[in-house]
Amino acid sequence: MKTSSTIPRICLLLGLIFSVVITTRAQEQRMMEFQDVYSRYQAQYQGLMHGGKHKEAVAPLTTLIHILDTTTIHQVTPIPEAAVKEQKGLVLYDLACCYALTGQKKQALMALERSVENGYKDYNNMVNDNDLRSLHKDKKYQSLLARVQNRQPLSVLKRSTPYARDDERASDDGKPLFIYQPKESMNLRMVREYFNLDSVAGQGDELSRIINVLHFAHGQIRHDGSNRAFVEMDAIDIYNYCKATGKGVNCRQLALSLCEMYLSLGIPARYVTCMPADPNDYECHVINAVWSSGLHKWLYIDPTMDAWVTDENGTMLSIAEVRERLRSDLPLRLCETANWNHETPQTKENYLDYYMAKNLYYFVCKRVSRFNAESMYRDYDPRDDIQLVPVGYVSAGQQCESTTDPDLFWAKPEL
Repeated sequence: MKTSSTIPRICLLLGLIFSVVITTRAQEQRMMEFQDVYSRYQAQYQGLMHGGKHKEAVAPLTTLIHILDTTTIHQVTPIPEAAVKEQKGLVLYDLACCYALTGQKKQALMALERSVENGYKDYNNMVNDNDLRSLHKDKKYQSLLARVQNRQPLSVLKRSTPYARDDERASDDGKPLFIYQPKESMNLRMVREYFNLDSVAGQGDELSRIINVLHFAHGQIRHDGSNRAFVEMDAIDIYNYCKATGKGVNCRQLALSLCEMYLSLGIPARYVTCMPADPNDYECHVINAVWSSGLHKWLYIDPTMDAWVTDENGTMLSIAEVRERLRSDLPLRLCETANWNHETPQTKENYLDYYMAKNLYYFVCKRVSRFNAESMYRDYDPRDDIQLVPVGYVSAGQQCESTTDPDLFWAKPEL
């Protein structure tokens, strides 16, 4: 059986990539109805599997696969077709486990093949899953395992092309790519005062202040990757939504909120959409880049996981450094506080080597870091975004400006 990942589904079926998508009431209702049906059958078969009733679990699994095979949800809502396909791959994998555990080897291999055809890519789980132990010596299983091994996120990241200097953009009147709203602005002053951030940050050194604010945001704003709060996209509205409803928000809204908190303290920050290489992979993750004047670089800060990353000497790393160290097999250390909603501790292997290795292929940032950067009352303009991509890579469906030059993309902020 596929193990329950310690990384929550950051976007799940109802997740959105990184543009703000406003759904109609009918679309929202359709999505919720689909999610209810999906969750009901998922809970049913998982309960049977966990109870050792693998033969009985086949029926709800087969029903759920039929639902995923025939649904038109991706045609009438913002749910991507790739998301439905991925879910089908995961459910088919569980079906393969049930068949293998009940001695139905032929059916197990057929379900596993369909799972791989639908994009299954958790190599570590597949190779270590005792549920499939009876298949391990079969040539078909070995062939399918080899296909999945080639899809490992770290393998894909290591195969990425390099970056290159962008001379044309570098000579563009010397204008910086990114702009940061000053802390004296009225709205950012309101954020600082509303959350009492001077007290939250404390009187310690720069890094302790950055970490204190991270802990505060992680503790005050719950994460729920399947839920996007339909509120104004600023820290105060998002926080109040969580407190009023008891619900969490997606990683984008969490990182956007933390970005405003840093800006309100005069600490340059961006929220960074970390994207996978696969154009059909709908699941991304949004974290923060926070400027350290002491270390003279952008620090990797993840409010969803209350996480930062260091080298073997304990020096905090940037997003760019984490990416390069993953590609080069250099040591990485995940902070001890890394967790999801104070419930699930994170490990370096699952979080960095698997989840973030997948989502560090290319990056997208807003040109202007500011209060309410994605207001529901402003039209979305792709020119507001800038992306950093490897040479020759073309991101699917993105019309924003691109550069292949990390020195420009991660340049020191000009305030």
